[in-house]
Amino acid sequence: MSFYDKFLFPPPQSILMTFMSIFSLVISANGGLSEINGANVQYSKFRDATGSGQIKESKFSTRICMLTMYTPSFVASIVSFFWIFPSHDTRFILVNSALTLHFLKRIIEVLFVHRYSGKMALNITIMISLSYCISTMTIIYNQHLLGSVPNPQIDLKFIGVVVFLMGMVGNFYHHYILSKLREKSDTGYKIPNGGLFGRVICPHYLFEILVFVGISVISQSLYPILYTIGTGFYLTGRSYATRKWYNSKFPSFPKNVKCLVPFVF
Repeated sequence: MSFYDKFLFPPPQSILMTFMSIFSLVISANGGLSEINGANVQYSKFRDATGSGQIKESKFSTRICMLTMYTPSFVASIVSFFWIFPSHDTRFILVNSALTLHFLKRIIEVLFVHRYSGKMALNITIMISLSYCISTMTIIYNQHLLGSVPNPQIDLKFIGVVVFLMGMVGNFYHHYILSKLREKSDTGYKIPNGGLFGRVICPHYLFEILVFVGISVISQSLYPILYTIGTGFYLTGRSYATRKWYNSKFPSFPKNVKCLVPFVF
């Protein structure tokens, strides 16, 4: 038995899964490079970084847009669990449950934790919402295809659960810190502090990557791993752009605060 067979399921014999594996990795990696090069997806602090020659876009409340991003994926995971693929093994249940909890946490944060100002473009909202939903359904479908395949020799799914929960808690904690930076009437940005913000400017991205590392370890299959690598590339680019933005807005921004990984990057 090869090293690969000990730790991972064989890739499903599916043209769709092969295409989605390559597509998601390339698109996400390209998104990360675009962020580094200044072509930022315009939400959060980058939403107003538009050129003067742009076509006027329909914009809505950022809170409504964020709910629109996350709710379809949450609904898709629930529907998959109870109706589309209602009977499966423990690994499938864990992967589906992790995705459901991930998007439920995001919805709860939008409703009760995050503070928003301004509006967001509808086209960006729809693009991100579709991306999340398609990726979620693909991970679930991938796990469904592996239901009849023998498990890898080394079972890591419960280690994956621990990693996933660490990512969820760390991500929520740093989102909570960000939410406390502003007073209710405050719409400006401040340099975050507390938690790992003294080491990196985007610890919430670091823990979000950890969430998907956990899902990949639970699944022990190729598509979630490639999706996680792509997500890592994108959030690395996003964290680089975020640090660059803070440097441009705050002359006192600490030089020792890295982008994503403490002491490294």
